[in-house]
Amino acid sequence: MSEPETPPSLLDRLKGPGYGADWERFRALYQPLIGHWAARFGIPASDRDDVVQEVFVTLQGEMKRFDYDPARGHFRGYLYRVTQSRANDWHRRAPRTVSLPAEVSAPGDAINATDEAEYQGMLVRRAVEIMRAEFEEPTWRAFWEYVVEGRPVAGVAAELNVSADSVYQAKTRVLRTLRRELDGLIE
Repeated sequence: MSEPETPPSLLDRLKGPGYGADWERFRALYQPLIGHWAARFGIPASDRDDVVQEVFVTLQGEMKRFDYDPARGHFRGYLYRVTQSRANDWHRRAPRTVSLPAEVSAPGDAINATDEAEYQGMLVRRAVEIMRAEFEEPTWRAFWEYVVEGRPVAGVAAELNVSADSVYQAKTRVLRTLRRELDGLIE
């Protein structure tokens, strides 16, 4: 399997129009996380999809001008603040019988409201689910059995009838693609 040319970060690729494969990938990666945050902000399930959509509409307008600079902060924090802002908008429009969760109205560091491991775990799981179709079955299976299942290289190689070197190469290819895909998305 030949290695594709290293693409620019997904965040850089989102500077184009608000549709296409890169936006679909971004949406697939982040929709569950944004929905999770919206729930934490007290958005009822019946309105959550609308708030998530508002977040993506906001991002489509802002990503054209977005310049990721790790020194200024994490993308996760930016995304969290956009989600929080759309949740606050929803709460302002909601009937007065809905109480505003303390997490939405309280000042402070938005990043502390979301556990780093939870964020990274959700994002990596989604990226792996999405990326699976990009690899041939033997490459994916060798990676999965060796890296995720923790099986010995020799056992994986024997089961798949490939060399140990092929198992190591599968691991390298998949992890390289995963790192490239998540460049700038997790710190």
